[in-house]
Amino acid sequence: MSSPTPHDALLGPADVRELAAALGVRPTKQRGQNFVIDANTVRRIVRTAGVRPDDVVVEVGPGLGSLTLALLESAERVTAVEIDDVLAAALPATVAARMPERADRFALVHSDAMRVTALPGPAPTALVANLPYNVAVPVLLHMLDTFPSIERTLVMVQAEVADRLAAGPGSKVYGVPSVKANWYAEVKRAGAIGRNVFWPAPNVDSGLVSLVRRAEPPKTSAAKEEVFAVVDAAFAQRRKTLRAALAGWAGSAAAAEAALVAAGVSPQARGESLTVEEFARIAEHKQ
Repeated sequence: MSSPTPHDALLGPADVRELAAALGVRPTKQRGQNFVIDANTVRRIVRTAGVRPDDVVVEVGPGLGSLTLALLESAERVTAVEIDDVLAAALPATVAARMPERADRFALVHSDAMRVTALPGPAPTALVANLPYNVAVPVLLHMLDTFPSIERTLVMVQAEVADRLAAGPGSKVYGVPSVKANWYAEVKRAGAIGRNVFWPAPNVDSGLVSLVRRAEPPKTSAAKEEVFAVVDAAFAQRRKTLRAALAGWAGSAAAAEAALVAAGVSPQARGESLTVEEFARIAEHKQ
């Protein structure tokens, strides 16, 4: 039997269901699994991600391999991180069967992405993933923090999460994910994805988010952990003024007010109006 040509190497709806049936796999809500069954969608994701021939791409949650195969068409190397035992065991065989000429450019890491601290081969230059909805933000932040070589990221997430990640100060959905993602990168919405390209079809819409790493993080004498502590405190009680919301973080409302005034931020402001740089200035002035 001849190997599939590049055009039909990608997985269509029948291929995905056939693979799943052969493996005895049913997508689980617990792991936020929704498999992409549309080849045009995965090609669009790769295009939108701007994957280059010299890119070393890390993919989180490859599932049955729909996006993996599309990435292998365009990138130098692809390393997939998969937590599911059955899916992790099957993916190398799928790659070898459908794209044999590129199988040596593929590596699999069978692990929880939140625990990954090293990857085989050259350092990754891009992260492209259809992230499981229930862990999308923590996984994204962990990968950006752990692998500073990742310059460009494109993730598919629940539309509501995409809006939060890309929101700017003053937006109703601006919050902890928005600020923390912005610490690492310039973040923007990069498109919408319909429900019918998934199996099973989710009951929410999906969105693409593009993150281009900043040349350097915001200039501050505070450690990232100290800045993030301020962000967490400010949004834990987002309806409160910063003077009240940061009282626990600073030790008292008076100490919070002193740090805010020293940072040039109004004690009456709320977290949703501040930039990541302003949060960093507040962290610098904790007594």
